[in-house]
Amino acid sequence: MSSDQTLAFETDCHIFDGCGFPAPGLHSFTFEPMFSIGGFDFTKPMLLALLGTVVIVGFFWAAFGKAKVVPGKLQLVGEAGYDFVRRGIVYEALGKKEGDKYVPLMVSIFFFVWILNLWSVIPLAQFPVTSIIAFPVILALIVYVLWMGLTFKKHGFVGGLKNITGYDKSLGWVLPLVMALEFLSNVFVRPFTHAVRLFSNMFAGHVLLLIFTIASWYLLNGVGIAYAGVSFVMVILLTALELFIQALQAYVFVLLACTYIQGALAEHH
Repeated sequence: MSSDQTLAFETDCHIFDGCGFPAPGLHSFTFEPMFSIGGFDFTKPMLLALLGTVVIVGFFWAAFGKAKVVPGKLQLVGEAGYDFVRRGIVYEALGKKEGDKYVPLMVSIFFFVWILNLWSVIPLAQFPVTSIIAFPVILALIVYVLWMGLTFKKHGFVGGLKNITGYDKSLGWVLPLVMALEFLSNVFVRPFTHAVRLFSNMFAGHVLLLIFTIASWYLLNGVGIAYAGVSFVMVILLTALELFIQALQAYVFVLLACTYIQGALAEHH
């Protein structure tokens, strides 16, 4: 959490002490630079993103660097994760023939999004990197560029325009309206919602965890202790829910990416 949220802990601020509840807000997602290299400032979310990358690369390197026919425990876990994304998401959306070439990218995106989400419940880290909108936007932009590139590569310029505008002459007089709506949806709405869906879930989840975590400490005074216990139980329950949401959002993000690619590769009629 940010320095503003730790104020209540540092000053031993509790209810009935005359200090107000240090409610979380946008300031909870603002971090001062921890250090600078070459004039480039590094904040906590940036370092967590870099550390997450190292963790993912290190894990798969350790799991598959010396792969064996009879896998060890680490290789078995790595294979299970890889196979989940490959069969459970990519093959389901794209089929085996078309999907194989996109498996490495989708596995990378899945585990990257998941670890960035997972930092929220890791001690000392305690912050979901994807609650900073820039990270989901960049990931969604990667998918968007791939999607549009495949669309025009597969269908050509005219065919690509027909694909993203839903051109179908059998629609008659409503065709211009449908094309305008499809163009708006595909070119602007889809990439926007792709990023915002991930961001908003992680943002909201972190705010809820902050509220009940801070409340647990703030209420530790007099009759407020009973309410502090209830608040702490909520922290535990919300943490369990967050673990599920974190994995689910990584799944949804990759599933949507595969769906967009499937639409780009589909034959236009």
